[in-house]
Amino acid sequence: MNLALTVLEITAPVFILATIGFGWVKAGFEYRLEFVTQLAMTFATPCLIFTALMKTEVDPAALATLSLASIVAYGAITVAAAGLMMLLRLKMRTYLAPVIFGNTGNLGLPLALFAFGETGLGYAVVVFAIMAIWSFTFGIWVVAGGGSLTRVLKEPLVWATLLGGLFLWQGWETPRFLTNTLELIGQMAIPIMLITLGVAVARLTPGRTLQAIAISALKLVICVGIAWGVGRWFALDDTAFAVLLMQVGTPVAVTSYLLAEKYGADADAVAGLVVVSTLMSVLAIPLLLAMLL
Repeated sequence: MNLALTVLEITAPVFILATIGFGWVKAGFEYRLEFVTQLAMTFATPCLIFTALMKTEVDPAALATLSLASIVAYGAITVAAAGLMMLLRLKMRTYLAPVIFGNTGNLGLPLALFAFGETGLGYAVVVFAIMAIWSFTFGIWVVAGGGSLTRVLKEPLVWATLLGGLFLWQGWETPRFLTNTLELIGQMAIPIMLITLGVAVARLTPGRTLQAIAISALKLVICVGIAWGVGRWFALDDTAFAVLLMQVGTPVAVTSYLLAEKYGADADAVAGLVVVSTLMSVLAIPLLLAMLL
């Protein structure tokens, strides 16, 4: 009973905020998705990442180990997902990126914070940054037929991660007035991202539902299974291990749909994956948390 209550306390705020976004759109209210997403990804989230890393009390060596584990995990997931696409004869351009990349920002960061506190958030932003860099390069290359290192260098969250890591390593801190300002801006990120997730799901029209259910289930099994094996191989501590599993096991990212729409892949099929995998996570995430807590 206590475990069930703990899991409910962790997951309820996440899904309630997403439901608010969903209901907001269904009620007919305006929500400028592009503007809010840009605000979150170029302003609020980088501030959250920077302050979380700068102020974390996690050993930098532990963060470095988690970074390496994340790289190995996403590499293995990429290979496994490509093999799955060939086995099922699905188009790489449409399905590969959604299977690899989860919603580590909108969903993963809040879950890590609510489940494991500031330490969990510090770990989660590392996994998020690794995923983002791989998504901005390989992910775009798969969907669009060409990626660019220049895009990565233009992303504020990448620089926020590098600067946060540097400040952590050197033991530096920004002046108190600046830290307070950055923290206040960063506090916008989590509610904005969760509400935006609900808005995005509300606006998507699922396509090929049965296929989406099968692929979403396979994604969950592959990602969690590989993360579990990699986490044990690197002997991560309990919190880092749990965060790696939660982050890698998040449902299909909304950005996968946006990329498919932008570059002419099968956006309807990807929309189905986003909606179905997100709904599936309502059951999968509490079950995963129950095993990890």
